[in-house]
Order: sequence, then C-alpha cells, then structure tokens
Amino acid sequence: MPLGRDWTGWLFVLLAAVAIGAVLHASNPGGTGSLATRPHPVAPPADVVPEVLPMELAPVTEDDARSANARIALITKGFIAARPFLYAGNGDARLRARDCLAAAMIYEAGDDAKGQQAVGQVIINRARHPAFPKSICGVVFQGSERTTGCQFTFTCDGALGRRYSDAAWIRAQNNADMMLSGATYPPVGLATHYHTDWVRPYWSDSLEKIAIVDTHLFFRWPGYWGTPGAFRGAVSGGDGPVAKMAALSPLHAIALGLPTAIAGVDANAAVGEARVVAGAGEATGRDAIYIQLDRKAAPESFVTTALRLCGDKPYCKFMGWTNPVLKPDSDAMNDTQRAAMTFSYLRDDKAGFEKALWNCSEYKRDDVRQCMKR
Repeated sequence: MPLGRDWTGWLFVLLAAVAIGAVLHASNPGGTGSLATRPHPVAPPADVVPEVLPMELAPVTEDDARSANARIALITKGFIAARPFLYAGNGDARLRARDCLAAAMIYEAGDDAKGQQAVGQVIINRARHPAFPKSICGVVFQGSERTTGCQFTFTCDGALGRRYSDAAWIRAQNNADMMLSGATYPPVGLATHYHTDWVRPYWSDSLEKIAIVDTHLFFRWPGYWGTPGAFRGAVSGGDGPVAKMAALSPLHAIALGLPTAIAGVDANAAVGEARVVAGAGEATGRDAIYIQLDRKAAPESFVTTALRLCGDKPYCKFMGWTNPVLKPDSDAMNDTQRAAMTFSYLRDDKAGFEKALWNCSEYKRDDVRQCMKR
C-alpha cells in the first residue's frame, strides 16, 4: 500500500539519523555535532608560574652538546607565531627600552638582522609572559647582578665593554624600534628560551624545541605556559635607566645623572667606578684589589667593575668600600674595616669558585644568599 511504503521510508530515515548521531557522539563526546569545539587549555592559578632557571651549562664538549641537542625532537604541532607588539610608552622611556633591546640584539646575535630579530622576539615574548619581568629592560638585564647565571650572558660577562661600529649600533637600534612598533619574527613563534647548538643548558630537556635558526635552537614551555593564552601580560611603558647601559646609551646616562660624554667610552667606568687605590697580595702571587666605590653608583655596577679589573686572571680577590675613611690598603684590616666592606668578589678557577657578595645593611638584596655574613 502507498501509505505502508511511505511509513517504511520514514522509518529508514529515522534509523539512519540515529546511527549518524551515535557516530558523531562517539567521535566527539560531550559535543553537539558539527558545532562542537575542542576545549581550550585551562590556565593554572595566577601564582603558579614556571621557574625561570639560570643559563647554567652542562660540562660537555661541543661535539657532545651538538649530538645531545640533535636528539631533542623538534615540535611542530601547535606552532603559533607571536602577535605584533606595540610599546605602550613614549619619549625617553621608549628610547631606553629601544636601546636595551638593541643591546641584547647586537651583543647576542652580532650585526646580523635575522639573528637580531629572533633575539628581539624572544625578549618581547618574555616581557608578555607572567614568569618574567614586565619591562623590556627588566627582561634583558634579569639576573645581571650575578656573575653567573644571568639570563643573557652579555649582561654579566663583560661583553658590554666591547664596542660595535656606530653604523652597526644604529642598525640594531632601527631593528629594535621596528619590533617595538609591531614587527614580528614568526620563525621562532612563542619561544622564551634559546641557545647555540654547541652548548647544553640544564633546562634543555624540560622545554619543547620549536625552531632552529642557523646555529640557534629555540624553546617554549610545554603545556599551558607555551600557548598564546599565557602571553597576555601588560608590559610596562615606563622603562627606567640601567647602570650598565649608561656608557652605551645617553638616555640611560642622563636619567642616572651621569654626563652624556661617557656614553660610548667605557661601559664599565660609566657606573661610578673609582680608581684602584692599592693592590696587595703580590708577594704570594695572588691578585687582590682594594677599591673605593662610588656611593651613588648602582650596586649591580660593582660586579661589572670587578670583572673588568680582574680581567682573565685565574685568581682574583676584589674588595670595595664606599667609605674612604675605612678602606684599608692591604689584607691587614681591622674588624671595623672588614664590617664596613661594601662589596666583595672572589674568583678561584683552580677551585672552581666564583662569588659576589654585598653588604646588605648598605644595599638591600632580594636574594639573601648575596649578602655578606656579618
């Protein structure tokens, strides 16, 4: 009968629809057919951010480092380029941020536009990430008060004492200015870490390798902290002066109350370094330096001064006082003079020892391990 045939047809359509719905549910549980979407990564609590480890290298040969680095898988899934970044500030703050970024670009990558842009992108990524300082200069000089373990090695290994040509510096400034104005370097994505392929940082295996640019490897954090949702921090538009930039950038020198004539002369002497008053310990074949420090200088600058004066000596003992009356001229110091010491640095390559300490009653330090024991 016609009615029976119609009913049979409608029953067949209904059963087919039920079967298709079951397949869709099985392939997308909890979804609603074609309108279902994949769940977004859930952000961890705001106070639970990954630890930023210092750039400490494993003691391996260059060949062994290259082999170990090559064994780390290159992760291409979920690769996303960074959004354009626009610096929020203007005037002198912007110029100081530009010069901090330019310094990192040229001292980390040399006079190479591609390498500079890759370094610049990592610094901007860090500034947007909650695990790092929220300013450009803050990111670049994070940890630079330490003699080892700083985030960018040029900030604590004496490299700022070298100078590139004026033309190369201007090129780096222009590249930095473009990145603060929205330019990006997509090949490194959301990388927050990088290193050359001939070294082996201890953190290499805990991160995801996502890009290779010439001899540099770029990494991001796994999980949520490597996704776009983590890179939404507000970056300060008010970068202040940095003592270590004073000799390179007049904008930093002016803000520190230093004469602009020092810019471009000696990065290490630009932070209030005083003359070496006496050198002792020569009879024992060991170098000791006693120095009067400028009370107005940034305490971080004392490290730079010590590194410059110690040079490449395998053993060097550096001691500084801001009080010239209490500064001794030799190891024969009394308890009052010893207690008044402002800063000390000791390097002993034979013993594998290097340490910088401050008098924390004179200069507060965030890390108590940097304080002299009284």
